[in-house]
Amino acid sequence: MSRLTAAERNALPDSAFALPGRRYPIPDATHARDALARASEMLHRGDLSQQDYDTVAARAHAVLENE
Repeated sequence: MSRLTAAERNALPDSAFALPGRRYPIPDATHARDALARASEMLHRGDLSQQDYDTVAARAHAVLENE
């Protein structure tokens, strides 16, 4: 997986994240796929609401469609 350094993550605009609070970075297809996997994991653990998961999924799929 492609890793973001702290400087790279800080340089991303807020629009490059799936959720407020700069959570789930999705600047490219690799990160979008990872965000889907992590969000699914967190949903099943009970650490993410269905609404937040749906938001991550929609935003990640939009990035994947444009790649």
